[in-house]
Amino acid sequence: MCAVAFSPRGRLYYADPGELTPSVGDEVLVPTDDGPEVATCVWAAQWVSEDVGELPVLVGLASADDLRRAELSRKRRARARVAARRLARDHDLRMKIVGVDHVPETGAYTIYFTAEGRVDFRELVRDLNRTLMARVRLRQLSARDSARIQGGIGSCGRDLCCATFLTDFEPVSLRMARDQNLALNPMRITGACGRLMCCLRYEHPLYEEFTRAAPAPGAHACTPAGEGRVLRHDVPRQQVVVALDEGGQVACDRAAVCPSRQAHDAAYPPSATPGPDPAEQPRQPR
Repeated sequence: MCAVAFSPRGRLYYADPGELTPSVGDEVLVPTDDGPEVATCVWAAQWVSEDVGELPVLVGLASADDLRRAELSRKRRARARVAARRLARDHDLRMKIVGVDHVPETGAYTIYFTAEGRVDFRELVRDLNRTLMARVRLRQLSARDSARIQGGIGSCGRDLCCATFLTDFEPVSLRMARDQNLALNPMRITGACGRLMCCLRYEHPLYEEFTRAAPAPGAHACTPAGEGRVLRHDVPRQQVVVALDEGGQVACDRAAVCPSRQAHDAAYPPSATPGPDPAEQPRQPR
């Protein structure tokens, strides 16, 4: 299998190279619902051991005519974007144009936009049909889908997850931020789309598993340094911070304060392994 992208730094799509052996940077033809489209190979073909199911088979390497057609389609998309923004402003429509798709075989356009509510764009569609001399369809997107199409850089300094590898948007709740002891500052926990960051869900199962296994904050805990009460959890370090009854604090591993682990060690103490008998050791020559 290999991986291709239809735009620079865009989402990866996996394909079966078939009889081809494309290298990184090669322009290939990928079958789509609207016909073969030009894409760039970003992951050279290689064998994989897992069964990944049926993948689209590459049609072939892009020819000079295919590259010219793709460049012409890119220019038409740019022209349609400018026309859509101008006409939306002329019609005083509160909408933001975020993307344009163009099908070279049929010449049809799909224009994506975002808006706070419903927009009556019937007049806009008629003007776009006359301006672009083609069939135009408008589609309203959610905030997350808009960020996926436009792309961008997240607060982590990397490309947005939704624009690179995420295929589905799983629900993200404010409780996940609370469970991870994050400050509930909208500027810190919201993404480029203005919604809660998708990455809040990545580590949430780890926090849930840690909470089930470790004593809860405020609970009594017995540590190697003495008894005390749990102050907080340090999940990234897999540690529990305990305030000792004798004073002071100590950070110990989760296993050191886990009741089930302590019960196991008490029932099955580690046996002392005797060391070698010095008398049985061979003498070294002088």
